[in-house]
Amino acid sequence: MDSELHPKLLVSDADAAIAFYTEALGAALNFRAADDHDVVNHAELTLGSSVFALAQSVPEWGWHDPRSVGGSPVLVTAHVPDPDSTADRMVRLGAELVIPIDNRPYGKRQGRVRDPFGHLWVISGELR
Repeated sequence: MDSELHPKLLVSDADAAIAFYTEALGAALNFRAADDHDVVNHAELTLGSSVFALAQSVPEWGWHDPRSVGGSPVLVTAHVPDPDSTADRMVRLGAELVIPIDNRPYGKRQGRVRDPFGHLWVISGELR
């Protein structure tokens, strides 16, 4: 098996995040595990060939979502076929546009969006 990296996003409401990422990004939910109190401690999603996970923040475990600690120091980049429509859809579903989608001098069409859970996404695609 080759090595892989799968980020796990900590969120304030795991089921709402699953709904957001599946609708806004077109991600597919592969697996969802919750404890006896229906706290989601692991959900696995795919976006194209990429896998990412998410879980409910649980302060007692040291799992803090970005909004609970003043923001996220991490940028998650999503390479998508149409960054403009992806960013528009994310904003329509509750995200905040931080940097508009535009052609960048380094050869990508990109912008930045903060999702409703505080994670920062670079929405990236090919130049128009």
